[in-house]
Amino acid sequence: MSSNWPTKTLAEVCQIRPPKAEARQRLAQAELVSFVPMEDMGIDQMVLVPTQTKPLAEVAGSYTYFADGDVLLAKITPCFENGKLAIASELTNGIGFGSSEFMVFRPDKSVDKGWLYYFLSRESFRVEGAARMSGAVGHKRVAMEFIDSYPIPIPPLPEQQRIVAILYEAFEGIATAKTNTEKNLQNAREVFESQLDWIFSNPGVGWVEKKLGEICNIARGGSPRPIKAFLTDASNGVNWIKISDATASSKFIYSTAQKIKPSGVSRSRLVQDGDFILSNSMSFGRPYIMKTTGCIHDGWLVLSNYQSSFDPDFLYLLLGSKFIYRQFDQLAAGSTVRNLNIDLASGVVVPIPPLKEQERLAEALGSFDENVQQLSGIYQQKLTALDELKQSLLHRAFNGDL
Repeated sequence: MSSNWPTKTLAEVCQIRPPKAEARQRLAQAELVSFVPMEDMGIDQMVLVPTQTKPLAEVAGSYTYFADGDVLLAKITPCFENGKLAIASELTNGIGFGSSEFMVFRPDKSVDKGWLYYFLSRESFRVEGAARMSGAVGHKRVAMEFIDSYPIPIPPLPEQQRIVAILYEAFEGIATAKTNTEKNLQNAREVFESQLDWIFSNPGVGWVEKKLGEICNIARGGSPRPIKAFLTDASNGVNWIKISDATASSKFIYSTAQKIKPSGVSRSRLVQDGDFILSNSMSFGRPYIMKTTGCIHDGWLVLSNYQSSFDPDFLYLLLGSKFIYRQFDQLAAGSTVRNLNIDLASGVVVPIPPLKEQERLAEALGSFDENVQQLSGIYQQKLTALDELKQSLLHRAFNGDL
């Protein structure tokens, strides 16, 4: 930070968590105020304009109070690390209440609210704050001592406002570029997915339709209980295949993070190299091809003995297509917890071309997919570069180089 600028702690220049008594003094209990749950707080969204209202009496007890111009920061993981941060604006009656996991900053007259917002949006601040979190796993929060004592540079107010204006204009341009790039990234995938959907929805000569359960064996994984009693680091351990072993960037599962004792095998289900596995909950139906053997977690369905009907590369494209997902989605509809089971998956109707045609389509579509992946990689690199540019500008801004 610029050595020419004085520094003070956040607690010295901000009122942190203003008292709720302010709201009660200004409004009657029945009057409306803005309401902001954590999910309504955006990322990289400087100005928060709430869409919900509630009577003051309904929210004044357990929610966090703030007013127009206050800066809100999520203090709980992973919202803090993700950069949930905004300036409250256009609040109903000038008052808002929101998540108890919000930290509220009200800068004094020496600090522009935009200056404070950009200062708190720096990646270095988030990294330092995350390292100082405390609490149980999944519920860690930024320590108040860290916030109170954190130093912020205080240049003259006109200088703050000049730099904020520069950052605002630059970040508006970066946001537009990111939006366009993300749209191009989505379009690249949609072109490929639309091509797959058209092919499978318009079967050619010699294609037949059968239910998935008629042309392969479908089984569900199983978890020995309690699983912790069966985990092992021993060399004779058997691969334990969990949902977390799959990655979005690969169609194969080559290895596992954990192993189980051989005594747990009979309580689970073995899968072989070449078997297909499908997630049966959450993003259900996502296919992967096994490139190792092991025991399968009960979050998976296993497809085996398909070889007489399918080329594996073609089957992978088919199972991952919108054509099949729509059937999964319809079959799973109506359940409180949307899971696939063996019976539902067995009832999916699949179009089956002759094996030679499958191989031809798999090769052509595979080349198409590689081109899409390369294009997606270029777009992803651009998004990374734009994020790095933002952090570089913030670094320069608070070091007095803008």
